[in-house]
Amino acid sequence: MLRHSEFHRSHRIGWLRAAVLGANDGIVSTASLVIGVAVAGASHDTILITGVAGLVSGAMSMAAGEYVSVSSQADTEAADLARERLELATDHDSELKELTGIYVGRGLTPPLAYQVAVQLTEYDALGAHARDELGIIETMNARPVQAALASAATFAVGAALPLFVTLFASETNTVTYVAGMSLAFLASLGALAAKAGGANVWIGTARVAFWGALAMLATAGVGSLFGVTVA
Repeated sequence: MLRHSEFHRSHRIGWLRAAVLGANDGIVSTASLVIGVAVAGASHDTILITGVAGLVSGAMSMAAGEYVSVSSQADTEAADLARERLELATDHDSELKELTGIYVGRGLTPPLAYQVAVQLTEYDALGAHARDELGIIETMNARPVQAALASAATFAVGAALPLFVTLFASETNTVTYVAGMSLAFLASLGALAAKAGGANVWIGTARVAFWGALAMLATAGVGSLFGVTVA
């Protein structure tokens, strides 16, 4: 007998979101920073130092932000599970009725819903309530350390790309090269993220490139407006 196999991408949601956010932010923020400082008239060495400082501070900021944010989500999930565990221990019948009501609401007849609720409760009561009442499933569980490391690492990689271009670009062509290559990097990132997530590649590419271009234009405008020549 042939076995039916399915491929799903939902297990990628946790790390994919953090990775795409980190890489996108690394490219956009560093390229924008480099362009803004370059337009302001800074020297090539000053631009590089500013970019490296932006890479380090940005990576640490991303790691800290993701860790705190996802830790808050994990704390909320833990609190909800603790409450559900207590309710299962002290009011088993009400929890069984609650689970039955959930399955009735999803289309099962009351007798069948009750039978399913009983069997799932006997097998794994907390797991059934976590999944069907609270919406907490294993593939979506908050993982603070994983999110922090993914964000920091991908930010650093993303930020290194415009810095690499800056390193080899001449002082007069820094803005042109960094802007052009960064848009290419962003477009590639959008396409890869869309491909990994099963979304439309062209839409993913366009939206990432659009917001990156907007950010670089904004910082170029600020640099041009307030820039001074650095000796």
